[in-house]
Amino acid sequence: MSASKTVRKVEVLSPVPADIDIANSVEPFHISEIAKDLNLSPKHYDLYGKYKAKVLLSVLDELEGSGDGYYVVVGGITPTPLGEGKSTTTVGLCQALGAFLDKKVVTCLRQPSQGPTFGIKGGAAGGGYSQVIPMDEFNLHLTGDIHAITAANNLLAAAIDTRVFHESTQSDKALLNRLCPPNKEGKRSFSDIMFRRLKKLGISKNKPEELSPQEVKKLARLDIDPASITWRRVMDVNDRFLRKITVGQGPEEKGMVRETGFDISVASEIMAVLALTTSLADMRERLGKMVIGNSKAGDPVTADDLGVGGALTVLMKDAINPTLMQTLEGTPVLVHAGPFANIAHGNSSIVADKIALKLAGPGGFVVTEAGFGSDIGTEKFMNIKCRYSSLTPQCAVIVATIRALKMHGGGPEVVAGKPLDRAYTTENVSLVEAGCVNLARHISNTKAYGVNVVVAVNMFATDSEAELNAVRNAALAAGAYDAVVCTHHAHGGKGAVELGIAVQKACENVTQPLKFLYPLDISIKEKIEAIARSYGANGVEYSEQAEKQIEMYSKQGFSGLPICMAKTQYSFSHNAAEKGAPTGFSLPIRDVRASIGAGFIYPLVGTMSTMPGLPTRPCFYDIDLDTATGKSFGLRKDFNPK
Repeated sequence: MSASKTVRKVEVLSPVPADIDIANSVEPFHISEIAKDLNLSPKHYDLYGKYKAKVLLSVLDELEGSGDGYYVVVGGITPTPLGEGKSTTTVGLCQALGAFLDKKVVTCLRQPSQGPTFGIKGGAAGGGYSQVIPMDEFNLHLTGDIHAITAANNLLAAAIDTRVFHESTQSDKALLNRLCPPNKEGKRSFSDIMFRRLKKLGISKNKPEELSPQEVKKLARLDIDPASITWRRVMDVNDRFLRKITVGQGPEEKGMVRETGFDISVASEIMAVLALTTSLADMRERLGKMVIGNSKAGDPVTADDLGVGGALTVLMKDAINPTLMQTLEGTPVLVHAGPFANIAHGNSSIVADKIALKLAGPGGFVVTEAGFGSDIGTEKFMNIKCRYSSLTPQCAVIVATIRALKMHGGGPEVVAGKPLDRAYTTENVSLVEAGCVNLARHISNTKAYGVNVVVAVNMFATDSEAELNAVRNAALAAGAYDAVVCTHHAHGGKGAVELGIAVQKACENVTQPLKFLYPLDISIKEKIEAIARSYGANGVEYSEQAEKQIEMYSKQGFSGLPICMAKTQYSFSHNAAEKGAPTGFSLPIRDVRASIGAGFIYPLVGTMSTMPGLPTRPCFYDIDLDTATGKSFGLRKDFNPK
């Protein structure tokens, strides 16, 4: 492979400056240069300013039949609230492969939610000398995909309540007449989307006047049971006071009050649809199939039943195209979709990965990141994303830090915003060794999928050689293909060259086919219990509500879908305080919901919330604008002790 023409040599400083200062010190290449390096011509993308472009799906059609690159997923051990540098490692690895090892490489990342950016964790563009730039654009509006999801989600929410309202005040005939208004000649007709519902109902009539009174009732009256509505409104802000709200209190709504709530935008099913879709036509079908609740007779009601599936697709038509950006060292990045891994499936999009694999080509590399620990992010990557994409990874990287391993070994609590206890900044090999039980379980769980596992130890300045050797030895003893100490935060791609070499060897020497954790043709409960066992649980407890939902989804024919657990990222168990590798616990399932359009059932474990809250001192205290230069600062929290 010839070296990338856009490789940028970045002068590294010590101590490492703040992330935003590093990002602002580099003038990015015009995005057309990055595109040219990938053999993309201007017809293959739409520019969004100088440093971003939307890559069009037509690229896939043109490259159909060409070979794929190696496929690598980056997961992690169970993290501290500070994060262990998974995005940073993903970027550093790609900079090593592209800028130092002469490989064609594409990084595939999720778009960050503004919830964490302004909340606890800060931005998600990587860090130090392994970043995506411009990092302020990456962490904020980007190309508007999350805003499109928010608009589409809330249009559907409005359609639901409005339909219930209008059906409560009108006869069947009046409803049909308003749904099929007369044209200038006074003739009524069905809109195209209504034929989808007619087909679902088994009605083969082509004109409204041909319907019998019973058929009029079936078509026009959805008869939604308000208590069954699972669709909630969303916004891309951490706002705990919107977790439970009451709607319909206005005098014009005639007393149609009901309790509902907001989720964060990245938890919307529409985000999951975007991440799991394979084409524009597939996205249209998935959006239309989304189930918002049931009729009073117990039948699922979809977005297409409400007549809004086409409009949702129009709102999402540009969002389906991945956004091309670049790393500090000039390697290409595709940013697309942003579902959380704790409350959604936690992976960037299938279409971005498919485009990237074709652009990288045989011998090249595509490195994508799965959110949080590999118990949730990598598990969902394998059992949900790879099932729908039919793609097979060759290597899985597990990112570990001495800090997190000490926590799992019994170290003091790690709290965002508070100084680290001395135990984390002084040598304590026995504490590290005790915490390696967490790493060992992540390795064995990930190896079970048939991939080679490489452990990347994200080194901090306070880590000792003895501590690092203890992790490497524990990783190899647990079955890792290799374990490598990395300094990409401080040194960019140069600090991850050994990791790049290990990943290349792991990809070239994979010997097993992809294996899933569970088959799809077993019951919902059996699938939940298979995942629970991978966490270390010896049983599952279902609430009355969860039992009821499982029975309903099974009756409705949805039991063949994969499972997407909504679970804390801070423990293998449901209890965030349980560190290490807990066993013998019973996993509590509080509720079970379904994302039928996206294509999964999602159980809510314990007290997991789908709308985060803000801490006492959110990140927004540090974020401001230099009005003289127009540049942002404070968008990324620097947790790593440099």
